[in-house]
Amino acid sequence: MALNTSAEAPIPVGEVSRLIGGWIDRLGAVWVEGQITQLSRRPGAGVVFLTLRDPSHDTSISVTCYRAVYEQVADVVGEGARVVVHARPEWYGPRGTLSLRAAEIRPVGMGELLARLEQLKKALAAEGLFAADRKRPLPFLPGLIGLVTGRASAAERDVRENARLRWPAVRFEVRNVPVQGATAVPRVIEAVQQLDAHPEVDVIVVARGGGSVEDLLPFSDERLVRAVAACGTPVVSAIGHEPDTPLLDLVADLRASTPTDAAKRIVPDVREELARVRLVRDRALRVLRGILDREERGLEAALSRPALAAPYRMVEQRETEVADRLDRARRTLGHLLDRADADLTHTLARVVALSPAATLRRGYAVLQREDGAAVRAPAEVAAGETLRARVAEGDFTVRVEPPDGPGPAPA
Repeated sequence: MALNTSAEAPIPVGEVSRLIGGWIDRLGAVWVEGQITQLSRRPGAGVVFLTLRDPSHDTSISVTCYRAVYEQVADVVGEGARVVVHARPEWYGPRGTLSLRAAEIRPVGMGELLARLEQLKKALAAEGLFAADRKRPLPFLPGLIGLVTGRASAAERDVRENARLRWPAVRFEVRNVPVQGATAVPRVIEAVQQLDAHPEVDVIVVARGGGSVEDLLPFSDERLVRAVAACGTPVVSAIGHEPDTPLLDLVADLRASTPTDAAKRIVPDVREELARVRLVRDRALRVLRGILDREERGLEAALSRPALAAPYRMVEQRETEVADRLDRARRTLGHLLDRADADLTHTLARVVALSPAATLRRGYAVLQREDGAAVRAPAEVAAGETLRARVAEGDFTVRVEPPDGPGPAPA
């Protein structure tokens, strides 16, 4: 239950320490797994002091045990070993410190480690962290390469030297971190996250030389695997040798068998690229020359044709044909005009012959009434009516007399 305290009614430090000790005593004995980072066996002392660390969470706790307890596993347990401890939490009130009093220490065997790794591998694979569709392609020529590796390590030298041999202008942003031991996991995670946030880094390489399975355990840590899976920058894993397969290899966008192989995979070989450029250039020249040769032959063939070899010959032939056709057209038109003229003359003669004027010139006259109508019968006129008489040389008026008058009515 929570204590009722205030600034006016505080409780002493000793009481707080006593209460904490009481709460810790109620926890009872527990089994704890961790990695031994510090080990102290003082000569003549009956107690062994060690520090047990959780590399995944960067947490440590002090452990004490009787020498007899430690001697049972002293041959197989040392600094860096992973162990399982059966211990009871103890609170040392005068100093306010927490520690574990170990009653039994068991080393974590290789088979058990591998079984746990396999179980973690299946769990992460079920989440899709190792899926092929999550893999991002590496840039053809990265402008800046992020490198996470041990300080002054052979892995760093292999990556940098081999990359520069392939592409001398390559640039690196290096983060030197511990690659084994208790602090390896958080430091590697921190370096990867820093490089992932770097705006110029195009690819990140995590490199380490060979080692035992225990030495490579940090690169199978779940926290590191998830940190790499969350990166937005492509990550290359170059851990150990060809047979070594930490979980980092499975989540990385590219797995390199060795640091040297990583250098070959992240940058192109300038000599190979120059050879490809020369090859493509030569191929382009051959294709271009072939096109030019083909077009030149086609042009020569076109120029050798009669139409282009003697271009005026066709014009001259057409000029003769046009002159012939023009002369024929003129002759034809002349014949047509002559024929039309003769037809017109004959027609005019017929019209003149059939014209009333010709009849009038032979002594005939045409009588017309006032409305211009021609008189065709005596019954059409009346006595005393004035008519107009048209003759060949002009016209004059006449008047109709009755039949019994001085003479017959003019016809």
